[in-house]
Amino acid sequence: MSNMTRKGFLETLGSLAVGSALFPWLSGCTPEKHRQAAGEKARLGIIGTGSRGQFHIANLLLDPNAEIVALCDDFPPHLDAASALCPAARRYADYRKLLEDKEVDGVIICTPLSMHAQMTIDSLAAGKHTFCEKAMAHSPEQLQAMYRAWKEGNRVLMVGQQRLYDPKYVKAMELVHGGAIGQVVGIRNYWYRNNDWRREVPSPEYERRINWRLYEEYSRGLMTELACHQLQNGSWAMNGLQPSFVQGTGSIMYWKDGREVFDNVAAIYQYPNGVHMTFESIISNKHFGMGEQILGSEGTIDLVRGIMYSEAPMRRSGIRQLLDQIEQGILAGSAFAGTSWATEEASTDKGIRFADHVTVNDGASSVGAAGDGSAELIHAFCLAAISGVQPAGIVEEAYWSTLLALLGDRATREGTRLEIPREIVW
Repeated sequence: MSNMTRKGFLETLGSLAVGSALFPWLSGCTPEKHRQAAGEKARLGIIGTGSRGQFHIANLLLDPNAEIVALCDDFPPHLDAASALCPAARRYADYRKLLEDKEVDGVIICTPLSMHAQMTIDSLAAGKHTFCEKAMAHSPEQLQAMYRAWKEGNRVLMVGQQRLYDPKYVKAMELVHGGAIGQVVGIRNYWYRNNDWRREVPSPEYERRINWRLYEEYSRGLMTELACHQLQNGSWAMNGLQPSFVQGTGSIMYWKDGREVFDNVAAIYQYPNGVHMTFESIISNKHFGMGEQILGSEGTIDLVRGIMYSEAPMRRSGIRQLLDQIEQGILAGSAFAGTSWATEEASTDKGIRFADHVTVNDGASSVGAAGDGSAELIHAFCLAAISGVQPAGIVEEAYWSTLLALLGDRATREGTRLEIPREIVW
């Protein structure tokens, strides 16, 4: 994103046309909403200025509806780095002091997972529109408290499930629900890396602060840091239906370096109709990278690459007609863009690309990547903070992806089967 011009980035954000109940959160990004917000800015405070916080700052500096007025971090090197990007922003070491700042309309929380719930609850109580990174909470109990605080308040809450704003995922789900692959019969997710997930620390006392993802006190490991993104695909593809139970396994198999969270996990979720959704992650082999597929009785959608494969020879003209209809509907007038996809894996069916400008990420980054929906998501938060209108459905999507991740983590640690509640509990 850093090498993209401001004009090019704004063209990428474009405007969204909404034509489906599958995407209610996009209603805040229509051309009319953009016209209404023209010339206005959301005055934002960033809580947590590490790598993800700075990633958001880079996008916000290109956004005409954003003004970063405050920064907060209790780790001076991170705060200094963010201040170099936003020299006019006020600096805080205590997030509660930032929440007292009358000039802040909304906050963006990019802290370790264990801090998400309390900071979000405090932010909403302080009258701030709030964006919190995923996963929402460190435990089901925190998740319920966080959801309750939002429901009982009157401020916008958004969560960092960027796939909800990723153009290839939007189009893919339109295809799934349009019957392009027949009946959904399976959902497959995997995320492979070959690195120890560690970051360099300046001295030993900073180990747990910087490498918080490796310790149970702050993180739930692979399930909340990675699976939380991919499990959301299941809720979307299954039209809001949630699994009945999850079972799984995990271990510290390779990186025996004092970490407390697993370096490999496998979980399987079963829906009431018998469909299975799987998640697997190994961080000592990266051959397969990151993958997300919706399997249908008549075809397969590759969400990451933006390709649809057929189970049997199909008339491409018919599929192209369906794609044209989608272009005239949910994505009409959109200006989504990214770097062109360069290579295509060999397959019996070469597939039909349903997204022309696809950035294929290998999943190696823990921060984010250009073209993954993060820029669109954070822009949507700016519009929501200006209008004060909550994007419909987005909190519920984040709630379920977080709960599935947390229960999946518990199942892998206990090596058991866990029932999943049928409704949101708060």
